[in-house]
Amino acid sequence: MEARDATAGAHVSSDEGEQATKKDAAPPKDKSQSKSRMEQIFGFKKEDLSSWHNLVALLNRPTDPASLGIFRCLFGLLMAVDITQERGLSHLDYKYLDGAPVCRFPLFNFLQPLPMDWMYLVYMVMFFGAVGIMLGCFYRLSCLMFISTYWYIFFLDKTAWNNHSYLYGLIGFQLTLMDGNRYWSIDGLRRPSIRNAHVPLWNYTLLRTQIFIVYFIAGIKKLDADWVEGYSMSYLAHHWLFDPFKLILPVELVSLLVVHGGGLILDLTAGYLLFFDVTRPYAFFFVSYFHCMNSQLFSIGMFSYTMLATSPLFCYTDWPRRFFSHFPEFLRGVLPLTSSDVQPSSSCVYSETESRSTERQETPPATKSSKLRLKHKLRAIFAIVYILEQLFLPYSHFITQGYNNWTNGLYGYSWDMMVHSRSHQHVKITYKDGKTGEIGYLNPGVFTQSRRWKDHGDMLKQYATCLSQLLPRYNVSDPEIYFDIWVSINERFQQRIFDPRVDIVKADWSPFKANPWLMPLLVDLSPWRAKFMEIEGTLDNQTEIVFIADFPGLHLENYVSEDLGNTSIQVLQGQVNVEVLEEKKNYTLQPGEMMKVPAGAYHKVYTVSEDPSCYMYIYVNTTEAALQENFTKLFELQERIRNGTETEPLPPELQPLAAAEDEVSEVNATDPIVRLFLKRQRRMKEVKKRREAGVLERLERFAVKKYYTIRRGFLMSAIAMRNLVVGLPPLEQLTREVDFANMKAPQSEGNQDERLKDEVGHGEL
Repeated sequence: MEARDATAGAHVSSDEGEQATKKDAAPPKDKSQSKSRMEQIFGFKKEDLSSWHNLVALLNRPTDPASLGIFRCLFGLLMAVDITQERGLSHLDYKYLDGAPVCRFPLFNFLQPLPMDWMYLVYMVMFFGAVGIMLGCFYRLSCLMFISTYWYIFFLDKTAWNNHSYLYGLIGFQLTLMDGNRYWSIDGLRRPSIRNAHVPLWNYTLLRTQIFIVYFIAGIKKLDADWVEGYSMSYLAHHWLFDPFKLILPVELVSLLVVHGGGLILDLTAGYLLFFDVTRPYAFFFVSYFHCMNSQLFSIGMFSYTMLATSPLFCYTDWPRRFFSHFPEFLRGVLPLTSSDVQPSSSCVYSETESRSTERQETPPATKSSKLRLKHKLRAIFAIVYILEQLFLPYSHFITQGYNNWTNGLYGYSWDMMVHSRSHQHVKITYKDGKTGEIGYLNPGVFTQSRRWKDHGDMLKQYATCLSQLLPRYNVSDPEIYFDIWVSINERFQQRIFDPRVDIVKADWSPFKANPWLMPLLVDLSPWRAKFMEIEGTLDNQTEIVFIADFPGLHLENYVSEDLGNTSIQVLQGQVNVEVLEEKKNYTLQPGEMMKVPAGAYHKVYTVSEDPSCYMYIYVNTTEAALQENFTKLFELQERIRNGTETEPLPPELQPLAAAEDEVSEVNATDPIVRLFLKRQRRMKEVKKRREAGVLERLERFAVKKYYTIRRGFLMSAIAMRNLVVGLPPLEQLTREVDFANMKAPQSEGNQDERLKDEVGHGEL
């Protein structure tokens, strides 16, 4: 650790840049010798924590505003981009569906979206707030504009909640209370008194601690057995980003050691590695590599780039001055200040030595203080309480028990990022007319665009209540709503998450009581996952398998598609009774026994043992297998045609196979199998072309896609603002304006992306 101001990477640190302003300070060598080992490493002395007075003085110690100013600018820029994308400005009209019967999932049921044009106004206020934060222009007002609208939109839709959206709101709230406009800001040009002025140390302490908590608690949450054993994100190892690791390790070890082991170690150590000077360069490398990979693995918007922007906060606070000092002189007018002459600020508390040194700068006495004032104490209290609250919230699920399902709490504030993966095998919604007793079924997801309600009891209650209010429009009186939802979490058995016998409309739910109709996760059956892998390893590529676990007294009603031939049920544990409805026969199966079930018909599987039953469906998609066999034959024929070894004349239905590769020949194919084959070939070619594209081509494709996304958002916003000011235009004019806003790129990248999702593994990742 250098003997300069030693707090470079500490959460509680002093400003090295401030030391540069002390003309009468001792030489660096003497300073190093005068500092204790603790002060050199952590940036503060033990005495600074010995009393409340000293702690308040420490948290309000003057610090260089440069690093905070650069972070403020980057955060505002990233949020301005995020608003057009993940927040939804570019597709706002599709998100809120003004006037349509839609079930919504706000945190508080009284929260509802405003009319569409007013929602565009809310988003524009948020956008201009983000731009104001970036520019440091009317800083406090911009922060208030951003966080007020941001939290409104956040609370409006729980289905969009995630950890990084929550983090954005927290950082915006923190910046509102900080002096982020003291460096490289328009406010500094407007008000010379705050330009390049000190900021109190707690500004950095709060941000650094927040980022440390994000990393460290995310690592603590990954100590979960499912993550440590490699079950949470096992599918990630198949992504092309991990191909270099697969050159020396099998996929299973890449998943266990690199994906899960590497993620655990990085989260646990990143905060500490960023903390110290010696380890910070290594932390920058691994953290940057980690976030760059995440930006390609997941659709998480600006999160990866936001976390990259937070890393420099752990450096010496004057790093921008030293960094921009290397730029040519003619650029200095538009670049941040590189001078080390930092103005004193009334927000900070100066020691007697610092006060004397600042007098040489002929600073008015009102701008500096060596005494603790009430505002200094209140800010110190806020910083401490905020940090304690952030440490407590991820473990506060014993209070909000109603939000606990198989995982704890409202997803978003717990930092349990990517710890749980889910797959849904079966979702059935049954309604019953309360007066006539008539029973019917609803398409899962009707009246909503979200899919997350299937895993959360609070959302299921809101969804059932909404359905009960909408169904009377369709002559269903006093409807009762029942949900039968089968979920596998972290590669366990598929099992029910909620009791299918409970009418959710009338069911009790409270945020402060455990959900009584939540079915328990069968964690006792977790060891079966190793057995799953063994069983799957014995099957050929055409045979598929689904593992089911069910509770005593319940049954699964299932339909076997005609495409699935040779479908059988094999019992692994417990006892089941299989009722084949078409045959009106019952069959009892013990562990190890198997029976075939007819295709194109319903059957029911009753669990008749005292303990939960476990069984598996084994089937072959005969239609798909036949199709793949035909594709193989067509591919071989096409290869023979192209290399000139095919001597037999082609029948008319196969002649499109002889067309050149760049011709859209599937349009002219009369045989449906040939048409599907040629379409598949074209898709594979597109995927290969995109993956082998150069950097410039990728950047161009990325820029064009973002341009049309952002373009639509602002054009639709302009239409909405016009509507609010002068009213709605004629319908024909409005239609033309919306069509112009909807204009796509020449090659329709959006449609191409949809086509590429059909390729195995591409859409999933």
